[in-house]
Amino acid sequence: MLELAGIIILGIIAQWVAWRLKLPAILPLILIGLLVGPIATLYTEDGTKLIEPIWNGTKGLFPGEGLYYFVSLAISIILFEGGLTLKRAEIKNVGPVITKLITVGSVVTFFGAGVAAHYIFGLSWQISFLFSALIIVTGPTVITPILRNIPLKKDVSTVLKWEGILIDPIGALVAVLVFEFISVGEGSAFTQTALIEFGKILLFGTTFGFTFAHALAFAIKKNLIPHYLMNVVSLSVVLLVFVESDVFAHESGLLAVVVMGMVLGNMNLPNLKELLYFKESLSVLLISILFILLAANIDISDLELLYNWQTVALFAIVVFLIRPLGVFLSTQGSGLKLNERMFIGWVGPRGIVAAGIASLFGSKLLAKGEPGAEYITPLVFMIVLGTVLLNATTARIFAKVVGVFLTKSEGVLIIGASKVSRLIANYLKKNKRHVVLIDNNQTNIDKAKKLGIEAMTANIYADSLTDNIELNDMGYLMALTGNSDINKFAIDKFQKQFGENGAFRIVNTDEMNDPENNPEEGLFSHTDDFVKLTDAARKYPAIHEVELKDKKHFDELIEITQKDSDIVPIFTKSPDGSIEIMPANSKDFDPNSDGYKLVYLGKMFDEDDE
Repeated sequence: MLELAGIIILGIIAQWVAWRLKLPAILPLILIGLLVGPIATLYTEDGTKLIEPIWNGTKGLFPGEGLYYFVSLAISIILFEGGLTLKRAEIKNVGPVITKLITVGSVVTFFGAGVAAHYIFGLSWQISFLFSALIIVTGPTVITPILRNIPLKKDVSTVLKWEGILIDPIGALVAVLVFEFISVGEGSAFTQTALIEFGKILLFGTTFGFTFAHALAFAIKKNLIPHYLMNVVSLSVVLLVFVESDVFAHESGLLAVVVMGMVLGNMNLPNLKELLYFKESLSVLLISILFILLAANIDISDLELLYNWQTVALFAIVVFLIRPLGVFLSTQGSGLKLNERMFIGWVGPRGIVAAGIASLFGSKLLAKGEPGAEYITPLVFMIVLGTVLLNATTARIFAKVVGVFLTKSEGVLIIGASKVSRLIANYLKKNKRHVVLIDNNQTNIDKAKKLGIEAMTANIYADSLTDNIELNDMGYLMALTGNSDINKFAIDKFQKQFGENGAFRIVNTDEMNDPENNPEEGLFSHTDDFVKLTDAARKYPAIHEVELKDKKHFDELIEITQKDSDIVPIFTKSPDGSIEIMPANSKDFDPNSDGYKLVYLGKMFDEDDE
């Protein structure tokens, strides 16, 4: 009981430390696992581990292969949650790059790392290629925390995010095929077995994932599942899909849950966001438990195998040669710039799938007496720990060095997706500004998406919004909802992260009726609240531009807008096309050269005013 409670407590402490230090949680989790596992044998009186994951006859948490069953089920939930976050709209610009990364990149890693392991450590070809198959994967659990704290161009973060999720089942698939090769033996028997296994994995993985995703979506839409059971029923279906697919084709479950998550994530489901919040919380707990268990399961003798120059040489080749080579071949001819390709080549941390399957296959081959099998688990853990440590500490610096770090975030985040917000967002989009709408009203979000505007259903009171790597380039924040409390909360909570260049909210009715009470963060005009904006957008759903002659002309136009509730000033546009949000107190603006424009919503000015 003490060990079980200790794992959960230590895991959550590690997650908190990672949050405070802005590091991937895998780093403190593995270190804690090593401290209570193999390293503990050096300082405990009886020379045993503080936490023994597998029952050894006197102590342990899981009997037989129980640990690996638990690891497999936990990984299925983590990958399903990752699949839910994959949206087709995200890959409009970088779809071919992602496809090549998970195919061409995987081939380069497989053969490159396999050859390196064979010649550096003298391992058999079978064991060498099993090692290389296991390190094909990157993983969302390690990529996401690194990218959260680096403002990047959206295409770059999207490539890394999608690669991290989609490559997990591919790496697992290749590892299974190599494991079958070792188990069956060389020759024609392997060729037939490998082809059959490969076909079965693809067939059953995609079929089960696609079918059960639509079945669950049908049940949700028809209200066949009560709201209070929604999350647990979804969880049970994920586990069912994983297990059933695995029964028909060994190790096809990972592919099935990723497919299921992707299909559900791209459907218009009313309860999808609640399901996603639940899975995120569950994934944090499972990741915390898994990494500590897997690290603790390593023996001190395994670590001693790595105290040599060969380990450093293999790590250097994998990280500084093979990963960049795979990325450069995969991105050849793409729209990504050289510095963006260099950054993607630098960031390639390995995660939970590599560690979990390495522990499973390594122990199985060790039990069979396969020569060199003792190297599988420690070598993979070395790559996992080393790549996470390297990328967590250098990714931000490297981004600045190669010039992909966005020094000025020009994206605009709009809270609320009403008609007014959609009009403004559409104008910004046409003027080549990255704009994202946030709302918890699915109808508003759907209307925005039909216009081609990037929009997401989100609860601003949830912490998940601050973790969204798609919002890394947001520098302006506009709170445009009809609820004054929500607008104020959005400014208070997100100003530092999403509003570093400017955070504004529309004034409420009380502030509008009290000219002396003009808030510093007021938006557009102190004479226009949400009701007036909505009314103007309903009667005159258009945004216009008028060229400014001088400061006096600007002041005269602003005075007209204050008297006419059907005209609302929203932006100023400079001669070079850059747009600045209009604050409620705009007296200081001075168009000091020709070509400046006032951008406004609603009724057009009379010709005499222009």
